[in-house]
Amino acid sequence: MLITSVKITPIAVQDPPLLNSEGVHQTHALRSVIQVHTDEGLTGLGETYGDDQMLVWLRAVARKLPGTDPFATNVLMATVAEVMEELAGDSANEVPVGAGYPMAGAASSKTKAAVFSAFEVACLDIQGKALGRPLHDLLGGKVRDAVPYSAYLFYKWAEHPDAPYPADSWGEALTPDAMVAQARRMVETYGFTSLKLKGGVLRPGLEVDTVLALHDAFPDYPIRIDPNAAWTVDVAVEVGQRLEGALEYLEDPVGGTPAMAEVARKVSMPLATNMCVTAFEDIPEAVREGAPQVILSDHHFWGGMRQSQVLDGLCQTFGLSLSMHSNTHLGISLAAMTHFGAVSRSLAYSCDTHTPWQTEEIIVPGTLGFENGAVRVPDGPGLGVELDEDAVARLHEQWVKCGVRTRDDVTPMKAVHPEWTGETPRFTSL
Repeated sequence: MLITSVKITPIAVQDPPLLNSEGVHQTHALRSVIQVHTDEGLTGLGETYGDDQMLVWLRAVARKLPGTDPFATNVLMATVAEVMEELAGDSANEVPVGAGYPMAGAASSKTKAAVFSAFEVACLDIQGKALGRPLHDLLGGKVRDAVPYSAYLFYKWAEHPDAPYPADSWGEALTPDAMVAQARRMVETYGFTSLKLKGGVLRPGLEVDTVLALHDAFPDYPIRIDPNAAWTVDVAVEVGQRLEGALEYLEDPVGGTPAMAEVARKVSMPLATNMCVTAFEDIPEAVREGAPQVILSDHHFWGGMRQSQVLDGLCQTFGLSLSMHSNTHLGISLAAMTHFGAVSRSLAYSCDTHTPWQTEEIIVPGTLGFENGAVRVPDGPGLGVELDEDAVARLHEQWVKCGVRTRDDVTPMKAVHPEWTGETPRFTSL
């Protein structure tokens, strides 16, 4: 079996005005849908970032794949490395400021890993379909039948200024009471049994009040907060000490592994990250420093499913725990995340998901759903999901018209607050 062609479709989905330490989400989030076709009539699906720069990289690799065996993922990895090295040094391939993914240029190991992962998932989908086995079987078999996810809570505006579509149904959330109401709706709708708050938005003392309000409203629920390195070490320590007993873990309160370790020595809860440990070369320092203790994996930028398994093994070796980070993803990514979650032996915490915030989808409904906050692992061949071609066509047309071409949370915030820079750390006191 050989790859005959690869189709890459950029799409845009409506996104609510969710606030974070960098700024506010744009009106649309960008994704790329990958379809890898073979001479045996099988098609593999992938999903990844949709920024213009990522599209350049994806298309350059896609042109080299016809004639490749979809089972030969080592050949695929070598092809990605070769193409990315050829693109390196070209000023047209430099990542723009504000790009919403952790890459720094075509030659970066993180960039190569992210580009490879988009095609690897599609090839694994083909392999599963060819063998009549679910993707998790290709990874050694599932150790759990359902993967738990957490309610992902955001401070938010009621609507985007000058949005091209009606306001979302969630309304404004800028107070502890409003956040408790948001959490209740998430729990009632999806059955989540843990809560994650995106912090780094309001004054830290107010975010402490929000966590305590959530803890009072959901006393048996694990809660975590992620300020995306918006705090100084002193602030992070004070927050951690004030929230002792109320937090399951504290995610990226400060920037960099040494600072994280300094905080870890003074607070009782574990520290988690998807910012300072995002590639294999980051792990030795984290082990030496003793923090962070929880790695939030993401197959999109760790290099795909099998590299995520390597990370899982390293976490077992060094006594680290694992969970999963989320960005604005759709059903293909959720399926891939769930297959990895099914086989991970170090998975110790519920995973992140943006699914409740997305009102548009690219897969045929009925395969993936939340029950008691968890997604049952698909048992169909490959990823176990089917692409909704009409939906992809609509979302591609939305991409054509919306004008958004790279992830940038700073610019829309500057439209409301002209002095905004998005720089961190921002808060030096509670």
